[in-house]
Amino acid sequence: AEAQIEVINSLIAQQVDAIAISANDPDALVPALQKAMERGIKVISWDSGVAPEGRQLHLNPSDIDLIGETIIKLAADYLPEGGDVAILSAASTATNQNAWIEAAKAALPEKFANINLVAVVYGDDDSVKSTDEAKGLIASYPDLKAIIAPTTVGVVAAAQVVTDQNLIGKVNVTGLALPSEFKQFIDNGASQAVALWNPIDLGYSAVMLANALVEGGEAAPGATLSMGRMGDLTLDDTNSGAMAAPFTFDASNIEEFSKIY
Repeated sequence: AEAQIEVINSLIAQQVDAIAISANDPDALVPALQKAMERGIKVISWDSGVAPEGRQLHLNPSDIDLIGETIIKLAADYLPEGGDVAILSAASTATNQNAWIEAAKAALPEKFANINLVAVVYGDDDSVKSTDEAKGLIASYPDLKAIIAPTTVGVVAAAQVVTDQNLIGKVNVTGLALPSEFKQFIDNGASQAVALWNPIDLGYSAVMLANALVEGGEAAPGATLSMGRMGDLTLDDTNSGAMAAPFTFDASNIEEFSKIY
């Protein structure tokens, strides 16, 4: 967050028209971004959000509840008898990760009653720490059937651990993954399926929304703003909105999408 604040202050000095930011901390950036807005700079957050007082609108990659349900479903679909699963997250302060995890927990009793969430651990989006946390989960929970990592760093680390420990077919790794980074683990069976939105579309949508505000669009509950080729975004009562539903990658399509991103 400290490094992001330095960048924000530099952008204010450059008198940019808009700042679109994916936040490392929802609250620490607020004073710097408020200063930007006071200078007439349009501020939006995207992916990992800023507290409402620090931005004009927030673009979620997808619907929080839908992502939470999706990451559990990715594991549950391959556990017909149910079983123990664990979540390997990124930083404990990551706004998006925490929101998805809470939504996943909420979906469990109603829609996935036979899935038992035994632990949530944090790898800080660091490959080494994520690897250690995955190893710790496997050691601590001998009946573990799946590791769910809603982070592209964590999901690769966990799949590599499952591969290295010869646990393919015993522990399924799933979550949110970049197809190009993860194809090998679909291919070798360490994972049955993962999901993600298209980051090309997400970056594009964030820029289009920032431009819409620069051109006079209003960020207010119920307002509709253009995301160009991605359609329109209608803001909720927190001035937030979702781009699209996450997309599932499995053996049937991972080859195609791994060549794209």
